[in-house]
Amino acid sequence: MSNDTAGIVGDTVPPYYAAILTTVLATDPEDLAGYDAASERMLDLARSMDGYLGLEYARADGVGVAVSYWRDLDALRAWREHAEHLGVQLLGRQRFYRAYRARICRVEREYAWRRGDPLGAPPYR
Repeated sequence: MSNDTAGIVGDTVPPYYAAILTTVLATDPEDLAGYDAASERMLDLARSMDGYLGLEYARADGVGVAVSYWRDLDALRAWREHAEHLGVQLLGRQRFYRAYRARICRVEREYAWRRGDPLGAPPYR
């Protein structure tokens, strides 16, 4: 499946890993100073990492969910332990977030559907 639906990661073949980060942003604008720049930098950095497969995210009312996809646990571990990422993680705990939860999952199976596909057809993959 190609990534022709904006916001949905495609071209993944299980098994692979997903890191799910659910966050609640701080409410004080001073605490959020630099958050957008740090987020953009982390996305650029993740994209440069060996084993990075993609990112899906959504945010509403101060709550965000980001799911990053990784080839294997070694790639995910390298991301978690990257020095610059560790620094931003600390800023997240000190300022950016009121709370967060991270979950690591192994993706065993996936399937997809797109508008225009026959409604009675089984999802592909």
